[in-house]
Amino acid sequence: MASFAHLDEKKILRKMDLRLIPMLALLYLLSFLDRGNIGNAKIEGLTEDLKMTPAQYNWVLTAFFFTYAAFEVPSNLLLKKLRPSIWLPSIMVAWGIVMTLMGIVQSYHGLLAARIFLGVTEAGLFPGVAYYITMWYARHEAQFRQALFFSAASVAGAFSGLLAFGIAHMDGVGNLAGWRWIFILEGILTVIVAIIAFFTLFDFPETASFLTEEERAFVVYRLKYQGHKEEADGGMRVAQDDTFQWKFVKAAFLDWQIWTDIFVYWGIVCPLYGISLFLPSIIRGLGYKSSTAQLLTVPIYVTASVLAIVVAWFSDRAGKRYPFILVCLCIMAVGFVMCIAGGSVPGLVYAGVFIAACALYPAFPGNITWLSNNLAGSTKRATGQAIQIAVGNLAGAMASNFYRAKDSPHYILGHALELAFIGAGILALLVMVFNYKRINAKRERQLAEVRSAEREKELGNLGHLRITWSFRIIYTSCTILVGLFLLRLFSSF
Repeated sequence: MASFAHLDEKKILRKMDLRLIPMLALLYLLSFLDRGNIGNAKIEGLTEDLKMTPAQYNWVLTAFFFTYAAFEVPSNLLLKKLRPSIWLPSIMVAWGIVMTLMGIVQSYHGLLAARIFLGVTEAGLFPGVAYYITMWYARHEAQFRQALFFSAASVAGAFSGLLAFGIAHMDGVGNLAGWRWIFILEGILTVIVAIIAFFTLFDFPETASFLTEEERAFVVYRLKYQGHKEEADGGMRVAQDDTFQWKFVKAAFLDWQIWTDIFVYWGIVCPLYGISLFLPSIIRGLGYKSSTAQLLTVPIYVTASVLAIVVAWFSDRAGKRYPFILVCLCIMAVGFVMCIAGGSVPGLVYAGVFIAACALYPAFPGNITWLSNNLAGSTKRATGQAIQIAVGNLAGAMASNFYRAKDSPHYILGHALELAFIGAGILALLVMVFNYKRINAKRERQLAEVRSAEREKELGNLGHLRITWSFRIIYTSCTILVGLFLLRLFSSF
């Protein structure tokens, strides 16, 4: 690092932040907007126009997550093989087209097919960007950037409500219902942004044109050797290996921490999708009309996005992940308890979903970062994060069926199921912390034994130069002198 001492690390990070994070956040904003806007379309007449039953609507929501989960691991492996600046905008164009076509479907089966293909095309974005960030930023910097990126999801929720409120007034334009315009306009916007992304996304630090040659070398160096100077936060100590080998893919599928973390992920993502897909319906069930319900979602999402960034900043500064995740999970539980206890009290239920949302959005980037910190090597990390997000997002398929129309307006069953998943997430988190501490303690003992053996070998090689040898000579000499002194003393008598 001495050869890079003259470089301003903070200035380089600011350059990276300005060039990378805004576009990544915009991509995810549109991704989350396009998968969640069906909740806004529903209260604007989608189910009535397509003559869908409540069960069919839930199936439309559920179908998305099966293909979404299935294609995430292959997409992340392709991202590692291909250029991110080509792959990410390409899949974005694809889902933008699918979203636009959703605006002209004429039946339940057409909407179901569109949602299935939306899952295929959107699958690669979130795990791809989550992995992409780890290829630019060190472990102690990652959560803040993940939060900046992920806060786009909460902004998307706010933007979705505002946009749906405005677009709904286009009802009848071109002989199309307002809910159709929600899909069409948001799909066209996605395609336009994807075309811009082709020219504005960068690949990896080695080829970043906005960095000087020396700055590129510095970024690559600090990522490669970060494991030599710091430890994974609250987890196992890891070493870096950036070569692609299938054994690392297999190792990811067999890693206990990934599968345990998925339960933590479910504890966060079930409430996330429950809120993002059903929040307008939950609020409308409190007695508000559709337009008011759309607007009342906005303050929830705006506050959640701010808190996600604030919590991530403190987490990076503290160098800890799990305490913040644990606190957020507990606050989420309080929020859903309030929803259940609130019953027919609109203010209490609204406060409950507000509190739950404000806790789950900070918890999500912390959980993503915590696992990535403890996966060594880019191939295993890319695969592991894809597994985490792919299997974890099956929670969306479950959450899609938590809030049934027949449970309206109180949705007690839905809130209770969310609470159960949060409880499972807390237990899984404690299991991970216990195992990380146990493994680290074992490695500390092994390291101490190795150091002790190496020290003994080193001392043995020193022979008479060993400090213990010197002490032995001094001790022996002193003993002889004391003995002679005592002999002389007693002989004088």
